[in-house]
Amino acid sequence: MSHVYWILILNLWILKATSLQPGSRTVLREIGSGGSDPKDYGVELNATNFDGVLKDTPATYAIVEFFAHWCPACRNYKPHYEKVARLFNGPDAVHPGIILMTRVDCALKINTGLCDKFSVSHYPMLFWGPPTKFSTGWKPNQEKSEIREIDNWRTAELLLNWINKQIGSSYGLDDEKFENEQLPSNKSDPGQTAQAIFDVEEATAIAFDIILEQKMIKSKTRASLIKFLQLLVAHHPSQRCRKGSAEVLVNFDEFCPLDMWSSDKHDVPTSNLKEVLHDFQICGKEVPRGYWMFCRGSRNETRGFSCGLWVLMHSLSVRIEDGESQFAFTSICDFIHNFFICEECRQHFYEMCSRVTSPFKKSRDFALWLWSAHNEVNERLMKEEASLKTGDPKFPKIIWPPKQLCPSCYHLVGPKDKGTNQIDWDQNEVFKFLMSYYGNTLISLYKGKGVLADGRTNATLDDLVTSTNAVVVPIGAAFAIAIASCMFGALACYWRSRQKSRKPRRSWN
Repeated sequence: MSHVYWILILNLWILKATSLQPGSRTVLREIGSGGSDPKDYGVELNATNFDGVLKDTPATYAIVEFFAHWCPACRNYKPHYEKVARLFNGPDAVHPGIILMTRVDCALKINTGLCDKFSVSHYPMLFWGPPTKFSTGWKPNQEKSEIREIDNWRTAELLLNWINKQIGSSYGLDDEKFENEQLPSNKSDPGQTAQAIFDVEEATAIAFDIILEQKMIKSKTRASLIKFLQLLVAHHPSQRCRKGSAEVLVNFDEFCPLDMWSSDKHDVPTSNLKEVLHDFQICGKEVPRGYWMFCRGSRNETRGFSCGLWVLMHSLSVRIEDGESQFAFTSICDFIHNFFICEECRQHFYEMCSRVTSPFKKSRDFALWLWSAHNEVNERLMKEEASLKTGDPKFPKIIWPPKQLCPSCYHLVGPKDKGTNQIDWDQNEVFKFLMSYYGNTLISLYKGKGVLADGRTNATLDDLVTSTNAVVVPIGAAFAIAIASCMFGALACYWRSRQKSRKPRRSWN
């Protein structure tokens, strides 16, 4: 019996150790989720996972506290550190995705080299900087280092005041998660909207994963996926998603040729295709997973992916040019119809697309149509969720944007139970709101982190397709799209001039 007991203990230990491999998001997701002290929000790191976790976090900043478990001052400081950490860390964080607060125990032998790397001379010792910069360590009087020692941290109030000065914020220890007016974030804090860039990346990656896992690339869906990839290459708000989409598009003919589903090759599809496509990370290897920020629901089964997909579509709608509006409309409609696996949602969206009888000529008209369609979906779902009690209690569906976010969008607001058709909208103001909310604000955080070289490409419809019925982008053209996506500038302009000299046939003006 004793042998069985020890084998069981060993297996549990191995399982736990496996879940905490370097860079594992399990380390981050388990913050505040239980354990011996459920009040611990600071993430305990060691030399094996230090670089991986800090590289993997979508947070803009990180704080690392070096301490020793035997140090009385460290034990006395821990409650102060935890008061601040609970604002930023864990599933119930008040201000998620901004700062990752971590701790390293220098009294453990495994961390000796790591603590020496940061010249730890006393306990506790706190450092601040961009998460990815911690891998280089820190030395006293080091010039041009982005890692800084925090010099005013002895109480929770002092530490939070120091943080506020660094990022121009006004966080307080008594802050609570914003739940007023059924809004997911404080309307005066554009930083929360900027966090949606990570949700858009995650939604893009998940959509691609679903297409592969469900083996959804068929002869009849191939063209619609290519068109949607073309749209992502030119106008995805994330540069790494534009680059990844371009890589898939450039190689699409090779791993998914037109004759793949011919009678003599009927056994070829998807088993090998899945393996080949998984080599391409559509938004890069570091895309956040499991960290819904702007789209986080109060329940695991609410918001998340569907919210992120809506934000992606809105962000595309405000980035296109007038000549691309019809192409964007058909690309999004066909993508949802062919690749969104919620049957009822898919059919309802496609029915809304089918009601459009005239081609879109202005990007403004397409952006407003998508906004109206989203409100129609919300109006339908809010009634169903209210009657079945299946909605998110903290984030029930609402007509968007609420007056708190855009007072100028409303001429006259009817009773609260009235739908979007009963609201006298100022559509010019709505369009301005959409452009700001899903355009400049969405990528402001990304620009601040230095990830984007430019907010958008110079690509136009000529760069995307040679006709409205195009099903395959020539390899040369796709390669040029990839160059434009990654490098912009002179190369993009040169390629565009080459494309225009070819005078491609278009079926609309």
